[in-house]
Amino acid sequence: MSDAPVLRMESVRKTFGASVVLRDVDLEVAPHTVTALIGASGSGKSTLLRCANLLEEIDDGAIWLDSEEITDPRVDQDAVRRRIGVVFQAYNLFPHMTVLDNITLAPRRVHGASRAEAEERARELLERLGLGGKAAAYPDRLSGGQQQRVAIVRALAVRPRLLLLDEITAALDPELVGEVLEVVRGLKNEGMTMVLATHEMGFARDVADQVCFLDGGVVLERGTAEQVFGDPQQERTRRFLRRIVESGRL
Repeated sequence: MSDAPVLRMESVRKTFGASVVLRDVDLEVAPHTVTALIGASGSGKSTLLRCANLLEEIDDGAIWLDSEEITDPRVDQDAVRRRIGVVFQAYNLFPHMTVLDNITLAPRRVHGASRAEAEERARELLERLGLGGKAAAYPDRLSGGQQQRVAIVRALAVRPRLLLLDEITAALDPELVGEVLEVVRGLKNEGMTMVLATHEMGFARDVADQVCFLDGGVVLERGTAEQVFGDPQQERTRRFLRRIVESGRL
């Protein structure tokens, strides 16, 4: 398989009115690696992920997915999104549909899978993520951790090339965070290419191959987890991590 980046961003700029949210962002995500985006709230992490999935239109720069420039206006954006899985912090499950129907909707409606094929894939993933007995349940009968795991299954059901995870533990009770992070750890071990925005610093340090510290819409520092957490070069990064350590989160 090619070693070309699965995702590449070059000089990406995004504004909302007069506010510059992303400022000349460069990013490369190699196949089968995990990139963690860290930084204070409002630093641009979630916007970066939304731009990567074309949910937000960039103002300048370019984004590539597997060597295809997906910000080219001639590109079919829906076709691009079919190759990217996204999990948000708010689950976004349809409350009137069972777990199984939530998971099989996109494979059937968007990817053209048969009901039998989609359900087989869904049940296999539910078993893998410890939810084998929940296929017929409705979302309001599940814990927050279970709902988030269903959201991950839904994203995986379409066999994405890239998985984007946006603060997926932010809405969970502390005791439920671990079960969701363990799923992500398992996906890393299986070779899934992922970019995750997270406030879980210990987890980012343990699983990320690349860590990017964002501040004011700029990737201020990047490197391996060992480099960024163990020997940060920028004073702003050191100050951010010092506060994390003092709060007991690292």
